[in-house]
Amino acid sequence: MNGLIDTHAHLDEMEDLDSTVERARLAGVAGIIAMGQDLSSNVKNLEMSARYPSFVYPALGLHPWVIGRLDDTQLERNIGFISDNLHRSVTLGEVGLDYDKRVLKTAGKDAQKEVLRRLLALALRHDKPVSLHSRYAWKDALQEVVSAGIRKLVFHWYTGFSSTLTELIEAGYYISATPAAEYHDEHRRAIREVPVERLLLETDCPVYYGREQRYRSQPSDVVRSLKAAAEIKGMDEISLAGIATANAVQLFALPL
Repeated sequence: MNGLIDTHAHLDEMEDLDSTVERARLAGVAGIIAMGQDLSSNVKNLEMSARYPSFVYPALGLHPWVIGRLDDTQLERNIGFISDNLHRSVTLGEVGLDYDKRVLKTAGKDAQKEVLRRLLALALRHDKPVSLHSRYAWKDALQEVVSAGIRKLVFHWYTGFSSTLTELIEAGYYISATPAAEYHDEHRRAIREVPVERLLLETDCPVYYGREQRYRSQPSDVVRSLKAAAEIKGMDEISLAGIATANAVQLFALPL
């Protein structure tokens, strides 16, 4: 299988980057978008993209998990770096809202929304797409990006309500399939319902997947995302791979 794009990977968390990249190439991966979560990972993503040109594409972001751990000075430093360097990336990400109770203990809904609005303004200023995290916050996240005027966006690893999925499709947004499509009912339902022209593939590595047998994911596992999505959509893998890659190239303006 050739030409797959892992549209959402945390390469800064991979211990042996050379081996990770080599395994991805051998699996037929043509490109990886390295997501940022904070200042450190954003810096690393830019460095990795220079190390693996035309294969690793950098994204700069500030994850909602991180916000509650930053003081005002650190927050401004993080946002300032994104503002100064977003033109060097292919997307703003990973950003968004997370309403898991563990996250809300350190960063409330209003604080998360305030930061997200500032980041979305940067995406508009630099004409960059957005890779959005929306765990348990699907409706609010959709409202924020629509209100901000964002036109190019992917709800990564979507597991939310069908009603919100319908709205985000109508807004022209994408969702992405992860290896959890092999077994996660809500994620499988979303992939089944989304038009194939609005579907991307990703791993979110190094997330652990599986129920009976757990494994630590890497970009080569985007093949598993493809196989699961093709089964759900009732399509052959080659056809879906071509469409998903074309979708990624279009959304992120990748030079492929």
